[in-house]
Amino acid sequence: MPSPPASTYRGRLAPSPTGLLHLGHARTFFAAHARARNAHGTLILRNEDLDQQRSRPEFYDAMIEDLHWLGIDWDEGPDIGGPFAPYSQSQRLASYLVAFNQLRNTGFLYPCTCTRKDLALAASAPHEDTAAPTEDDDPIYPGTCRPVPGSPESSLKNLPSSHSAVNWRFRVPDGEAISFHDQHFGPRQFIAGRDFGDFLVWRRDAVPSYQLACVVDDDAMRITEVVRGADLLKSTARQLLLYHALKLLPPAWYHCPLVTDSAGQRLAKRHDALSIRTLRRQGRTPQELLQSASF
Repeated sequence: MPSPPASTYRGRLAPSPTGLLHLGHARTFFAAHARARNAHGTLILRNEDLDQQRSRPEFYDAMIEDLHWLGIDWDEGPDIGGPFAPYSQSQRLASYLVAFNQLRNTGFLYPCTCTRKDLALAASAPHEDTAAPTEDDDPIYPGTCRPVPGSPESSLKNLPSSHSAVNWRFRVPDGEAISFHDQHFGPRQFIAGRDFGDFLVWRRDAVPSYQLACVVDDDAMRITEVVRGADLLKSTARQLLLYHALKLLPPAWYHCPLVTDSAGQRLAKRHDALSIRTLRRQGRTPQELLQSASF
């Protein structure tokens, strides 16, 4: 039998070791694995362990074990190495800092001193739009620290010299439509400043945001298609702005429908009853989980 043709497809699995994987993760990882293998491509495992307060070694070990039990394998990762190592985000901070400095020095970022309490108070204030928030919805930043164009605060020379002294936000182009084609949901569009606001890129504790770390890593690891849950559709719009600002070529996108519980709520790691580890103890098989997590 002839060998399959060489493929340039590069996909990734990107779990966080902050809890046990659940049925929703199984759906996404099954899809990512299938799309990479059907394309005769390469699949990368990336350990997204930037949340040092919640990331634990035992969750990382369980993650690896559960993925193998599901029949999911990969070609590069923290456990087997590869040409784009390291594959754990906690070991890639230098790369994120390079991208942060590029964004800061080209005027896309501004410092923000708002606390979580400030943002919570702003989010709880009465608004004309009282619709229930959707998944992937951060409250739109009210612009408290956003410099007025032309003011002294907007000058690059007046920005703080330390990247860790304050939070840093990306100034979105208000009113601009961010459009992309999703391989599952079709055309998607979000309006900057209406559907999402200025978002965090770097935190005062010297940790990059999810948005920045994903863009930097997906580019560095030459990912050609990102497969993830539909709760991150709006994050794709944010990340496309970062790709543009950093002059990088974005990948293709495939967002999987979400798995919900009996109340219609999106599964989270707190849903221990539907964790892969619990379902394994109940005698469920990978084939049963694949069927229950199928589209």
